[in-house]
Amino acid sequence: MFGKNTGNEAGITLIASNCEMSGDIYFSDHLIVNGTVKGNIYAKNGAKALVEVSEKGKVNGDIQAPSVVVNGQVLGDIHCSKHIELASRAEIRGNVYYNLIEMVMGSRVDGSLVHVKPGAENAGYVAPEESNQTTQPNVKTASNVTSVKSKTA
Repeated sequence: MFGKNTGNEAGITLIASNCEMSGDIYFSDHLIVNGTVKGNIYAKNGAKALVEVSEKGKVNGDIQAPSVVVNGQVLGDIHCSKHIELASRAEIRGNVYYNLIEMVMGSRVDGSLVHVKPGAENAGYVAPEESNQTTQPNVKTASNVTSVKSKTA
């Protein structure tokens, strides 16, 4: 409890349902969005990061992370290098760049689904201590584009 902090401890960041954040978020562990984020969300390159957008959560911006679970609303593109899960109340208005996708009946994507090969995409940002350059998200490209527009009854 009062010992040295080694910096290797995993952390969970919660944006509560009564909270609205404006601006970009940079993280490296686990981010849970129950409230509203008006800005982009970036996971640190090489981190085993996870973004969860709950049923009441809303993101008005892009998400770049290795793993993403959406059960709320995302108004922007999602770049996911490992696994994305779209739960039954997921509503995405933007493109989804994924390696492995899991979609449950009822989820909506108003945009394109773009499959990226493993290792081809390194979703995230480079922390300032890892680079002499300013922190910038990676630009993603893909060759296989599938358009999906669905509506739930």
